[in-house]
Amino acid sequence: MADLLALSAEMIDRRELTGPTNRVTNELSEIDESLAVVESFSHVVAFRTGDGLVLFDTSSGMTGGGVVESLRRWSADPVHTVVYTHGHVDHVGGSAALVADGRTRGHADPRVIGHENVGPRLARYQRTNGWNLAINARQFGGARGAAALDIGAAPRFVPPGTLAPTDTFSHRSSFQVGDLHVQLRHAMGETDDHAWAWIPDRRAVCVGDLLTWVFPNAGNPQKVQRYPGEWAAALREIVALEPELLLPAHGLPIGGAGRIASVLSSVAGALEGIVEQVVGMMNAGAVLDEIVAAVRVSDDVLALPWMQPIYDEPEFVVRNVWRQLGGWWDGNPARLKPPADAALAAEVAALAGGAAALVSRARDRAAAGDLRLAAQLVEWAVQAAPEDRAAHAARAEIYGERRRIEMSLMAKGVFGGAARESSERAGA
Repeated sequence: MADLLALSAEMIDRRELTGPTNRVTNELSEIDESLAVVESFSHVVAFRTGDGLVLFDTSSGMTGGGVVESLRRWSADPVHTVVYTHGHVDHVGGSAALVADGRTRGHADPRVIGHENVGPRLARYQRTNGWNLAINARQFGGARGAAALDIGAAPRFVPPGTLAPTDTFSHRSSFQVGDLHVQLRHAMGETDDHAWAWIPDRRAVCVGDLLTWVFPNAGNPQKVQRYPGEWAAALREIVALEPELLLPAHGLPIGGAGRIASVLSSVAGALEGIVEQVVGMMNAGAVLDEIVAAVRVSDDVLALPWMQPIYDEPEFVVRNVWRQLGGWWDGNPARLKPPADAALAAEVAALAGGAAALVSRARDRAAAGDLRLAAQLVEWAVQAAPEDRAAHAARAEIYGERRRIEMSLMAKGVFGGAARESSERAGA
């Protein structure tokens, strides 16, 4: 077993990344004799009570079986209650494996508690199954297995057998299992259905994805609205409780009120800073293009071990604040009702002297290090001449380079997907 609290303490105290913070090992580590964490995608936090286990989250469909095996080496007690911190499939998809194991032992299915928006979220996922499979394949670099289970010829984003909540709440709720008393609170953050738990007797909080040991996932460009301002407010509420133990669903648990306050306050401050800057510029009449170019999070903050932008990144959060508060139009009147991409590309190509001229200029800009402009130029080239292998070869190279230099998984996924597409069309 790893000493997870020692690992996190070293990084927080030194403010230096000394090892991996998100470990998908399916390994169980005890915090104490009645509390354990199984590190997976996502983690499962397990409390042993006098009346059975209480679990926070169930991990994903791909990892749930391994999580259950580790959990059962720690305890054979029935699972009394599962709390979903939110309805993302990496938190609920392992419930089928949990139920299957329990039934082989003659255990009743667990009670499942979640926010009232978890059910509608799962229904939306069913309705948009194909879309979710596609965007997660792109986000995770083409590895569809990271996002879905294949059942015969019909892959499903939500794994079959995933449990829906049996008990829901809207704002606050509480429950008691054995000697464990849990207070649940709703938060808007990464999702609109997030629940976090305060366990007063242990001065512990289970925070789900309100802390993930990476820059907060508050701007995902392919997913529904995130709520960075509300997320920061939830973190401030948690800090005010002065918890001594923080248990996240991704990343390392943290011990000590001072460490917890330092970490959560830095995350809240970064989100608040983005929101304040965006709103201030919106109120001053700036358009999205100007705001994206101006709003920044300091490099010192982004260098913190729990804040590195390797999944989401500040630029995407800026765009999400604009979308939340200002709508989808970016302020450029030409883009309110724009021409079709192909029509615009054909016109630009004609002005430039053909797609080959755009490709040449794109390569020049890429060589000069201006990959943003190079990508737009080569995009016009392939839109104007979609069968041009040379244009696709250049597009594959430029997006391949963009993928290489980006930090965030989201940017890498989109640029990598474009590079793969054009590499195939170029006959490479």
